[in-house]
Amino acid sequence: MSNQNKEIPYKIYLEEAELPKQWYNVRADMKHKPAPLLNPDTLQPMTEKDLSVVFCEELVKQELDNTTPYIDIPDEIRNFYKMYRPAPLVRAYCLEEKLQTPAKIYYKFEGNNTSGSHKLNSAIAQAYYAKKQGLKGVTTETGAGQWGTALSMACSYLGLDCQVYMVKCSYEQKPFRREVMRTYGASVTPSPSDTTEIGRKILKEHPGTSGSLGCAISEAVERATQQEGYRYVLGSVLNQVLLHQTIIGLETKTALDKYGIQPDMIIGCAGGGSNLGGLISPFMGEKLRGEKDYQIIAVEPASCPSFTRGKFVYDFCDTGMVTPLQKMYTLGSGFIPSANHAGGLRYHGMSSILSQLYHDGLMEARSVEQTSVFEAAVQFARVEGILPAPESAHAIRVAMDEALKCKETGEEKTIVFGLTGTGYFDMYAYEKFNNGQMSDYIPTEEDLAAGFAGIPKFPGNEI
Repeated sequence: MSNQNKEIPYKIYLEEAELPKQWYNVRADMKHKPAPLLNPDTLQPMTEKDLSVVFCEELVKQELDNTTPYIDIPDEIRNFYKMYRPAPLVRAYCLEEKLQTPAKIYYKFEGNNTSGSHKLNSAIAQAYYAKKQGLKGVTTETGAGQWGTALSMACSYLGLDCQVYMVKCSYEQKPFRREVMRTYGASVTPSPSDTTEIGRKILKEHPGTSGSLGCAISEAVERATQQEGYRYVLGSVLNQVLLHQTIIGLETKTALDKYGIQPDMIIGCAGGGSNLGGLISPFMGEKLRGEKDYQIIAVEPASCPSFTRGKFVYDFCDTGMVTPLQKMYTLGSGFIPSANHAGGLRYHGMSSILSQLYHDGLMEARSVEQTSVFEAAVQFARVEGILPAPESAHAIRVAMDEALKCKETGEEKTIVFGLTGTGYFDMYAYEKFNNGQMSDYIPTEEDLAAGFAGIPKFPGNEI
């Protein structure tokens, strides 16, 4: 009997033995490599030595490696992965039925761990390399809190100190996620704070600010460089993070191949790019090598539209302008999403890998408004039984839209999307939606111009 005739279960679970043994580095197959990180003082490419002041040595090697296609996953990390992986690939039979669509919908569910999201895949890797280097601890930033939660779990497991700067509005709106971090032994500081020079400067310039991810990054980097035996770790955007997250796409591909399933489109939400990059990398590799073709769609919020309305230039990764310059689609490091924005994905820029792939026309991007995102989230929760993270609901929105298009055309497309995590700590946003108090905000050209004005000006970096 051919694979095509096999009945496809609701959940495709892989055996532990099928857990990938290597991460996949999509840069090895990219004809146009992502542009190098630049030193903001000299405008020269950052060297291993430069980056090792801020990041762990092994992670710096992974960050700069443009040529090795597969990188071994250390046994200690694989053993930790087994605690919550392999993650299921779910056939959304109930959603298909509800939408009355001929499309076949699958989602990769990353919410089977306490952090509630995919972030643990990279957190354990980064904590492992910090421990191996003999460090005392790490500092980081977190927005909604998934990354901080994941890192606190990884650090507590390995006995590392974990210091988290949490965007102030999230610190106040998501006290439960903050308490999960503290339960795992992390210290959590609302950002901007008076514990750093950059935090004090931002508070002085913007009293009462609700903070931003870029601002929290600046504080975390400053703290890391001022404490002996500490390094800074980041939950998205960087090449090394996308590398660790390819565990998502590799498992997805293995599960689909088991049943001879060929996806037509792969959809992921995009903030900094870690889950989207992780999900699409193995499929993008096939596309880059000319083996197969897929429609790949990045979905971002209309209120923070770095792909669809940003500029492809070198920019700072943080508000305090202390990080290296990265070439990416960006809204400017000073861009702060509107205070009414509750759906996550608040970062001003996008991974340099994804930015280059998008620039080369290998994937597309769509922006969606948050009320329609939450409508999709609620519909999904009622039908598929999982309360999705608001971030994931961006991908759900477009997956449902595409499935409804199939209903009109009669096409039986196979749609795969990433369900990056659960929304149980995001009830403040759901409450606003349920009360009819959620509004949409789309930045005006003037709003965007203010962010673009902060993009560094040097020869070759014209907007």
